[in-house]
Amino acid sequence: MKTLRDVKVGRKANVVKLYGEGALRRRIMDMGITKGVELYVRKVAPLGDPIEITVRGYELSIRKADAEMIEVE
Repeated sequence: MKTLRDVKVGRKANVVKLYGEGALRRRIMDMGITKGVELYVRKVAPLGDPIEITVRGYELSIRKADAEMIEVE
């Protein structure tokens, strides 16, 4: 299983599945990260947290803990 946290800077990935439940899963989906969406990893902060991605045409910063809940291919 490969998660968003494993994707290198400058690479694209497609969302396969979202893990988590309740409010956390809903928050990730509200940011536009849903099954089948293409994500592009723009930057990773020097200490690895947060990760800046492009999703649906806008930039988004996401924590490592949240990125681990997004399975990609």
